[in-house]
Formats: sequence, structure tokens, C-alpha cells
Amino acid sequence: MQLHLYILTGASRGMGLAIAEQLLKAGNSLLCISRHTNPNLANFAQQEGVPLIQWTHDLADGVGASERLKTWLQTLNPSQLASVSLINNAGVIPPILQLGQSRPADLAQALRVGLEAPMALCAAFLGTTSHWSIPRKVLNISSGLGRYPMASQAGYCAAKAGMDHFTRCMALDEALQTHGAKVCSLAPGVIDTDMQVQLRGASGESFPDQSKFLQLKANGQLSSPAQAATQVLRYLARPDFGDKPVADVRD
Repeated sequence: MQLHLYILTGASRGMGLAIAEQLLKAGNSLLCISRHTNPNLANFAQQEGVPLIQWTHDLADGVGASERLKTWLQTLNPSQLASVSLINNAGVIPPILQLGQSRPADLAQALRVGLEAPMALCAAFLGTTSHWSIPRKVLNISSGLGRYPMASQAGYCAAKAGMDHFTRCMALDEALQTHGAKVCSLAPGVIDTDMQVQLRGASGESFPDQSKFLQLKANGQLSSPAQAATQVLRYLARPDFGDKPVADVRD
């Protein structure tokens, strides 16, 4: 039986873990790349009888991750696959401070994980599979903060804005290929994750928008990781996926 292969970053917790859990069903195969493996995910995959590989890799080393992915993809036989999809979900939010108060090392970390690694992984994925005739997709998990500026969020906003724009360029590249991949940078809505906890717990003096995030939580306006994962995967499965290189699940 031909399997649908999914490659997912940031799968050990939050929405990434929820996406991984929902992908562990018959007919699929999953490679997860995260700083830590998740034993519960491994147990669930075993129960469902779904092939699962978990790599421990810090995506601050995007070059190393992309080389590892390239080498692994070269071992695969595309005739045994029904499709292949790369989901770049990993990201980090640096300390919530005005840019002038931020540590360059924290900004560099956010940009490496949130922009450099996804770009490097896309390059390895698209280049290595360019001769594959099966459907190929790239789903980059973006954010509304890549499209709307926010004080004390320069590092995260810049990473997501860069992700949106390189996805636009990538879409133009793939449109020129005979079997080009369908690509999209997708905002998943506002989700109740550790990142939201970090935003709500920030100092009001350094983060003037803190009250907005407190209200979102108080008013029950946050999606659960499982709800967000369902929306994201539903969008990935849409027949018009890739028609818009930058999109929002709420569109």
C-alpha cells in the first residue's frame, strides 16, 4: 500500500503535537523533527500501527536539519508513496521586550528557528524530491503577527513575515516546474498554547498589547491545539491548497 508521508517540525507539544496525533492514522507515515521526542506519541503510533520516526534536532541548526532531511529523503522510493508533505510548524518567541532592550542572541535564535530552518528545510525537501511525480506539498505555519506589527514582538513578527514572503517566492519557483509542489504559508488563528501563556504573563510596561491577550483568554476566544490542528489539516487537504501562497484558516 502506498502511504502519505508527512514531515513535521515542532511536534513534541502544543499544536504540533496535536497535528502529529491527528496524522497517526491508517495510510499515513510520519517523520517528526523536534528538540525532544514524545513517548506518548510513539505509544499512540504503535497502537495505531502507523510508521513513526522521531528525530531529536534543535532547529536553531537549520543547516544540519536540512542536510539530515536531504540524506534521508534520498533513501526513499517515491513509487511506494502516494504523496509527501512538509509541515514547518516549529517556532520560538523571544523574550517580550522592545527591540532596543532585546539581546541579539535571543533575536538570532528566533530567526534561526522561525525563518532560517524552515527555508533550509524547504530547500532540501523541494530539491531532493524535484524529480518525484507524486503530489508534493509544503505547509508553513505562519501567524497573523507576520502580517500585522506588534510592539515588543519584532523578532517573532520578522520571522513570520519572512516566512510569508519566502513562501510567495517559493510558489513562483514551483509554478515553473513540471511537477511543482503546492505551497502555502498559513496563519492558524489564535491558539491556547505555551506561547499564549508567555504573552499573557509579559510585563504590561514592556508589552502594551498584553491586555488583548488576557481578554482573548477570559472571553474563551482561543482555539485549543486540537481544534487548530483540525483546521490546519483540513486546509492542507483542500483541493485548492496552494492557490494562495499566503492564507489564513479563517479565510
